[in-house]
Amino acid sequence: MPELPEVETIARGLHRRLAGDRIESVWIGSKQEVLKSPAGEMERVLSGARIAGFRRVGKHIVGDLETAAGAAQWVIHLGMTGRCVVCEPELERARHTHLIATLETGRELRFVDPRRFGRLQVMQGRTFAAPGEEPIAAGRERFVDLFKGRRTPIKSALLNQKLLAGVGNIYADESLFRAGVRPRRQAARLTRAELGRLYEALQEVLAEAIEAGGSSISDYVDADGESGLFQLQHRVYRRTGEPCLVCGTGIQRVVVAGRSSHYCPKCQR
Repeated sequence: MPELPEVETIARGLHRRLAGDRIESVWIGSKQEVLKSPAGEMERVLSGARIAGFRRVGKHIVGDLETAAGAAQWVIHLGMTGRCVVCEPELERARHTHLIATLETGRELRFVDPRRFGRLQVMQGRTFAAPGEEPIAAGRERFVDLFKGRRTPIKSALLNQKLLAGVGNIYADESLFRAGVRPRRQAARLTRAELGRLYEALQEVLAEAIEAGGSSISDYVDADGESGLFQLQHRVYRRTGEPCLVCGTGIQRVVVAGRSSHYCPKCQR
């Protein structure tokens, strides 16, 4: 599932290519699982709307729209295999295309999702907000306060979207490795210094991943159809049995909160 760096990359790409364009018409497919808003409402809000821009909120892409009825938002969650494709209308329609927005410039914005875990929603008269803190915007002290009393594994706490909005499995593993903290350690038992190191590691990992365009380990591509490159910099994620790039010890895998977690038993304590 795309995480914060991938969603940030896609949102920036959509903003760069589509800000200022207008949606002339909308086609919606027959598979209703991807719609959180009724198809009729989606078509009513999107058709004729001017795109003010796109941005990321947690793991969601939010399109800010200007409509005849006032400001609105188009909220996109990519799920596991969702893609937002900006293309010319002549491009063959992919089999699992669920929505096509035809733009004033003649291009199309298509939402494609083979597994249909993605979600599309429109909002008017209210603003979409993620339930947790924004990882990039949260300061060190706020970050420490979020986790210092949690009696759950620190990996579980990092993945709790009500605490931090956007951090997923890849970047939790990579941040814990750089901070030298094992994923099963109880959050409440980490010292302020350890939580501070984890904060710095998370900021570092997210910044590097965004710069690299995210991690392409499955279906993820950006708004231009390009793969990310951060998977080439993974130090522990999905490297079970391979030597640690720092000490040479074999990377181990454990399950925490139902998710595979990868760590170095020597570098992480």
